[in-house]
Amino acid sequence: MNNYKSFETDRLFIKPTIESDADFIFELMNTPKWIKNIGQRNINSIEDAKNYINNKILPQLEKLGYSNYTVSLKIDNTKIGTCGLYNREGIDGVDIGFAFLPQHEKMGYAFESSNKIMQIALPEFGIKKISAITIKENLNSQKLIEKLGLSFIKMIKLPNDSEDLMLYSLEYLLKKSN
Repeated sequence: MNNYKSFETDRLFIKPTIESDADFIFELMNTPKWIKNIGQRNINSIEDAKNYINNKILPQLEKLGYSNYTVSLKIDNTKIGTCGLYNREGIDGVDIGFAFLPQHEKMGYAFESSNKIMQIALPEFGIKKISAITIKENLNSQKLIEKLGLSFIKMIKLPNDSEDLMLYSLEYLLKKSN
């Protein structure tokens, strides 16, 4: 695999999710909040998690240079969540997403890691438009998305999905120099 960029904040390491993160991805994707707010991904074993990483996460990373990132605490390298940039069908712009284990919520980690990802999106990857989606019932996600500077645009449905989702967006306005 190529040497993809990792990032850090004062408290966190943010590194591309790879196959060795399968145990953690299995745990995270099977939390009740993940299933309720993001959806069942049928990750029923560590092997399923490895397949998900190899078939869903790594191909985008290899194609675009960004994808899902595993977020770990600097203090002890404990894996606590994920955030990332996703090239999602049906979304105008790159979708930013985040999810954390319940015991690591409400500590500012989701904002800290997602804000870092947004800060590097334009200079590192040339991304000019960031979008986000969430279900109407997920008020915490809506608050975080708005804190990141995105504005609600409209309700949408993704292709091959019947669920109504709230679409948020932020477009980077580049100043033209004379």
